[in-house]
Amino acid sequence: MRVLIVEDEMTIAFLIEDMLEDLGHEVVEIAMRLPEALEAARRVEADLAILDVNLDGHRSFPVADILAERAIPYAFATGYGALGLEGAYRERPVLAKPFLREHLAALIVKACG
Repeated sequence: MRVLIVEDEMTIAFLIEDMLEDLGHEVVEIAMRLPEALEAARRVEADLAILDVNLDGHRSFPVADILAERAIPYAFATGYGALGLEGAYRERPVLAKPFLREHLAALIVKACG
């Protein structure tokens, strides 16, 4: 599976990348700020995106909207859990930080059906 990671903390982004690769998936891009995440959401060919809700003080919900328009499944990874989500985004799978590789694997199954 090809995965887009949107995460503003470099250490966490690389941790997610390592976990995904251990699970046999390919990371197609890591975006760390909202402008680059928006551009990546419009451009990349991915089977799944994992989005941090808070990108350096900006919400990633516009990125989720672009992914939804492109029919790319996405899930959120956040230290706030489901409480950090608004409106319809609460229906999306959430990975609560900190997490283990097993939690990430379960999230992928849930997000991709």
